[in-house]
Amino acid sequence: MKEKKTNVYDESKIQTLSSLEHIRLRTGMYIGRLGDGSNPDDGIYILLKELIDNAVDEYIMGNGKSIEVTVKDGVVTVRDYGRGIPLGKLVECVSVINTGAKYNDDVFQFSVGLNGVGTKAVNALSSYFKVVSIRDGKFAEAVFERGNLIKERNGKDKDNQKNGVFVEFRPDEKIFGDFQFNMEFVEKRIKSYAWLNTGLLLILNGKKYVSAHGLFDLLSEETGGSEASCLYPIAYHKGERIEFAFTHTNNYGEVYFSFVNGQYTSDGGTHLSAFKEGLLKGIQTYFKKDYKSEDIREGTTAAVSVKLKNPVFESQTKNKLGNSDIRSWLVQEVKAAVEDWLHRNVEAAKKLEAKIIANESLRTELNSVKKEAREAAKKIAIKIPKLKDCKYHLEDGKNGWETTIFITEGDSATGSMVSSRNVMTQAIFSLRGKPENMYSKKRAAIYKNDELYNMMMALGIENTMDGLRYARIVIATDADFDGFHIRNLLLTFFLSYFEELVAGGKIYILETPLFRVRGKKETRYCYTEKERDEAVKILGSGCEVTRFKGLGEISPKEFGQFIGQDMRLVPVDVDALKKVNQILSFYMGKNTPERREYIMKNLINTD
Repeated sequence: MKEKKTNVYDESKIQTLSSLEHIRLRTGMYIGRLGDGSNPDDGIYILLKELIDNAVDEYIMGNGKSIEVTVKDGVVTVRDYGRGIPLGKLVECVSVINTGAKYNDDVFQFSVGLNGVGTKAVNALSSYFKVVSIRDGKFAEAVFERGNLIKERNGKDKDNQKNGVFVEFRPDEKIFGDFQFNMEFVEKRIKSYAWLNTGLLLILNGKKYVSAHGLFDLLSEETGGSEASCLYPIAYHKGERIEFAFTHTNNYGEVYFSFVNGQYTSDGGTHLSAFKEGLLKGIQTYFKKDYKSEDIREGTTAAVSVKLKNPVFESQTKNKLGNSDIRSWLVQEVKAAVEDWLHRNVEAAKKLEAKIIANESLRTELNSVKKEAREAAKKIAIKIPKLKDCKYHLEDGKNGWETTIFITEGDSATGSMVSSRNVMTQAIFSLRGKPENMYSKKRAAIYKNDELYNMMMALGIENTMDGLRYARIVIATDADFDGFHIRNLLLTFFLSYFEELVAGGKIYILETPLFRVRGKKETRYCYTEKERDEAVKILGSGCEVTRFKGLGEISPKEFGQFIGQDMRLVPVDVDALKKVNQILSFYMGKNTPERREYIMKNLINTD
C-alpha cells in the first residue's frame, strides 16, 4: 500500500508578514466585509470612517472645528484642522500596527479605535494613499501604493496652511473589485457625525452639515418632530458622558439609535438596556404608579449616546457594548433627567400618560387574542409549521452572530434552499403564497393570521426584540412580479409592526442570478442583462443561456453558492422613519387617483 504523501513542514515554511501585508492577506479581520459599495457596511465605507473617526477624535479633544471630505470618481480626501500627526513619526503612524497616541489618555480620552489599526488599514488596502501633516509652519508628506512607501518629503510650509492632517486615497481594485461609492450612504454617515458632535462642521463635496442640538436633531430628522408625528415634544438631555432624546409616536414597537464614542451600536448593549431601565424608573417615579415596562416602551423612539474611556464590545464589528460597570450611574442619570424633564413639561407628561394608559388597554385586548392564537397553534403542531430551523441562534454568542433566516415563497424554492443551506446557522421559513396586506391594521390582526403569526413566533419577536433568534432576516422571493409583490407585502408587515428591525439593519433582500451562461469549459451566473451579455461575449456565441424565472428553477447543487460566503444581500433601510407611513400609504393603502396615475406613467412594456 502506497503511503500518503504529506507536505513538508519545517523552518522554511515559517513566514513573517509585515503589518500591512497581514492586513491585505486577512482583510476581514480589520474591516469586516469587502463588497463593492452596494451595502453601507462594505469595506470602502469603513476606510472612510476610519479617517473621519481620527479627525473627530481631534475635535473631541478640542482641536479643530471643521472636517472637509470629498468623494469623487472613487478617490476620497479627508482634511482636518487638529494638531497634526507629529512630523517625525508620520510614516510609522500610517504604516506600523500598534503605533499611535490612542493609548495615551492625556492625548485621546474618548475614542472608538484604540488599537492603532485604522489608518494603517486604509493605507494597506488602497492602490494610492497620500498623507500630509502640517504643524506650526512645517509639513511632512508620505505617498504609498498598496502599503509600500513610494516617496516622502518634509520642509517648511510655504502656503502657511493651518495645522492638521490631509489624507487622499483610492481603495484598491484588487481587493474591492469594481467598487462605487453610494453617496446616500456617505451622506448618512456624515449626518451621524454631525448629530453626535454638536458644533462640528462637516463639509461633504461642498455641502455643509452641522448640528446645534445633537441627538435632538437626529430624532427630529427621523420622526419629523411635529405634532402630527410625535405625541409630545421631543425630550432631550445632555450630560458629561451621556446624551439622549426620546418621544412617543403612534407606531407599533420601539425604535432606538444607540452610540458609543460615535460608533453606532446596532445591537445595543449595556448602555441601551441601562437607558431603558432609567426611562422606566423615571416615568414610574414621576407618575407614582407601577406602570409596566411594555406599556411605557410601546411606541418609543429614542436616541442615546455615551462616551467611555475603555469601551468593551462583544463582537469585532463593535455592534454591541459589553461594559457592565456603567449600568448603575447610567440608570441613575437617565432616571433623574427624565423626572426633571416631566416636571418641567407638564402638558407633555399628560400626553405621555395617556399613551401609557392606551397601551395598557391595547395590551389587555391583545392578551385575549394571543391566548386564542396559542391554543389554536397547539392543536396544529408542537413545532412551528413551515420552519426549518438551524442549530445556533442569536443568543449563542459568536456562532449566533452568523445566523440567518430566509423567508421564502412556496415549497419549490424552499426545497432548493433546504438541500444547500448550512444547517448550523441558516434557517428557512416558507410562505404558502402571498401573505395578507397588513397596512393600517391593528396588531391583533397578526394573531388572526396563522402564517404571519407563525413567522413572528419563528423570529422570536412576539413580546420584544430581545427575543430575536437570528442575526439577519432575509427575504428570498422570485425575481418576477409575484415575487416583488410578496416582497412588498412582507416589508409592509415589518414596517407596520416591527420597524425597529428595519431601523436596526436586520432585514435584507437576497439577490440570486437571473441568468446562467454555460460554455464548454466554464459556467457563469449573471445578475443583470449587462453581465449576461458580457458573459456571452467571453464564452462565445455557442454558449447556452438559461433564464431563471424562480428560485425553484435553480438546482440545490447550484443554489449553495448563492447563499454561501459570497451571498449577495441588499440591506433594507429607510432614509427617515417619518417617511415610512407616507410610503406605505401610497403603495399599500387604498387605491387612489395618485397611485393609478403613477402606475400608468411607469408601466413597462415587457414585450
